[in-house]
Parts: sequence; structure tokens; C-alpha cells
Amino acid sequence: MNEASAAADEVLMLAYAAGDVRAFEQLYARHRGPLYRFLMRQLRNAALADEVFQDVWQRVIAARASWQPEAAFSTWLFRIAHNRLNDHWRAQRHRPAAPEDADQRVAGLADPDTPERQLAQFEQRRDLQRALDALPDDQREVLVLRLEQELTLEEIGQITGVGRETVKSRLRYAMDKLRAGIGA
Repeated sequence: MNEASAAADEVLMLAYAAGDVRAFEQLYARHRGPLYRFLMRQLRNAALADEVFQDVWQRVIAARASWQPEAAFSTWLFRIAHNRLNDHWRAQRHRPAAPEDADQRVAGLADPDTPERQLAQFEQRRDLQRALDALPDDQREVLVLRLEQELTLEEIGQITGVGRETVKSRLRYAMDKLRAGIGA
């Protein structure tokens, strides 16, 4: 996200804190997709991602009056999501396994290519997903925030509560493990 969008987010959040509901609607429209994708990648369960997604937005609403533009709105939003995920993992005491029918779901997707190409693509996706699933939570989180949300190392550090160098290290280890896991 560019600086103008980040500044606009801050202005919108301040307007929402002052009672402008349309400002919230704009923030929600702008950030709902990236936030939901992040949660789905972390939780791999649509019902649970929906629940956490709603909880994150409820926390934004509840904190609107005390919000201060100390960090970009997106950083603050993903920090809330990060904290909510940590709460979830602590409550679960484990990370749930991928659904048993995950391979069937992926295989059931329509693809106009040849069966051989479909099989090769399926195997690549499966290998990538397995490699992602094998990553430690902290490495997968920084990887998703960097690649899918396109956040800077500093923003990821603010969200996860670690320093820039730790973020870089986690990204490097995650990429090395992905390469090894998919045979690149």
C-alpha cells in the first residue's frame, strides 16, 4: 500500500472515531479482502476464519475512540488479527491439521487444461501447501504477510512484535524451507 493510501486510512479512521460511519465502510471495503485472505491462510478453515474476521472488526469498532495514528491503519489491523490468532492458538494448544478432504477439494476444481497438466499443477499446489503447512507458525505468518499482503519488514515487525532483523531471519528460513520442501 502506498503512503497516500496509508494516510487516507488514518484520516478515515480518525473520521470514523468522530462518528463518520461512511469512513468505516471505506476502511472495511479496502481491507476486508486482504485481512480475510490472511486469516484463511493461517486458519485453513472458512468457518473459523469468518469468526476471527468478525472478531477483528468488532475489536476495531470497539477501539475506535482510543485509536491513535501511531502506526499505519493496516499495521494496526493486522496486529489485532495477529493477537487474535495467538489467542486462538493458545486456546487450541495445537495447530489444526489440514482438512482430510483437502486433496479432494483441490482435485475437484475445474481446469481447462489436459489431465496431465492438471495432475502436474495439482501436485505442485499440494507440494507447496504441504511445505507451507510444515513451516513453524511464526515463519508462515511473516511469509504470508510479506508475500500476500505486501507489507514491509518494519510493518510485519510491528504486527508480530519482533524486530526487523528477526522478521528478515524468519523470512529467509521460511523461503529456505519452502525451497527444500518443494524440491526447487
